[in-house]
Amino acid sequence: MAEQISAVEKCLTQFAQEAHELYLNQSVPYLDEPPPPLDFYRDWIGPNKPCIIRNAFNHWPALSRWSPSYLRETVGSKVISVAVTPNGYADAVNGDRFVMPEERRMTFSSLLDVIERKVEQRGVFYVQKQSSNLTEELSQLTEDVESHIPWMSQALGKLPDAVNFWLGEGSAVTSMHKDHYENLYCVISGEKQFILLPPSDRPFIPYELYQPAVYRQKPDGDFEIVDVAASEKVPWIPLDPLNPDLVRYPAYRGARPLNCTVKAGEMLYLPSLWFHHVRQTHGCIAVNFWYDMDFDIKYNYFQLLESLAGLTLMTSEDGQPTS
Repeated sequence: MAEQISAVEKCLTQFAQEAHELYLNQSVPYLDEPPPPLDFYRDWIGPNKPCIIRNAFNHWPALSRWSPSYLRETVGSKVISVAVTPNGYADAVNGDRFVMPEERRMTFSSLLDVIERKVEQRGVFYVQKQSSNLTEELSQLTEDVESHIPWMSQALGKLPDAVNFWLGEGSAVTSMHKDHYENLYCVISGEKQFILLPPSDRPFIPYELYQPAVYRQKPDGDFEIVDVAASEKVPWIPLDPLNPDLVRYPAYRGARPLNCTVKAGEMLYLPSLWFHHVRQTHGCIAVNFWYDMDFDIKYNYFQLLESLAGLTLMTSEDGQPTS
């Protein structure tokens, strides 16, 4: 059994190395403008490679309009969902739990008071509700952006499933994960720092199962972790790519993360199934478009890779199966 596992591990390592040698870039390339839809599909979507696109949404009024004063006037009274955590890590592993944020309902103006530090609040605040919150909760702002990205919609032959609005404090962090979407991430103000890993690096990325829980702020201001009752365990990545524990997760030494910064006015194409970890400057505003991926042979291959990687990561360093 150990010899078989070792042979699979060797094949997976060679698979990931070959992907980097054959088609993956050593850094995230820049495009000076959006290419024609067919070219974008052929050069980026099909090969499943990220890029940063400049001059893709210079015509959006949001780039010049979305100041705090404008947002207060336009949507200040709107009640929105805000994720609140004690440490900035929402939807992340904390000890032996997968902990989700406290979802707090508050007016947009109240959130801006926190972002602009006019009001002191314990916890880290982040608008990150990923259910098309721009169109559902902040519809007054949709006139300042596009409802979809025309050349992307043409390339994929579909409209986005969701258009999301992001705004938060500088200490808000998105832990490493992947999505089943073709993602166009548009930074309106500030900067976003991404750590990206291709799907072919899955053999080096650990997953574990965790009891789901949520943060809840107590009357004294401290936060507690409360289990979600009668819930199945959640598979999540425990590793922090900013400070990876290579003793506990030695396989991560084989990963080759890409680091990139997306500045105001720039758009990141983040392909489906790419692992990503995200940080931001304080008060950064972004809008992203989620286009559902095609569940074709590429997805089929990834599911096979996922199964094989899960098998090998269940072994210890000496190749013996763990419990």
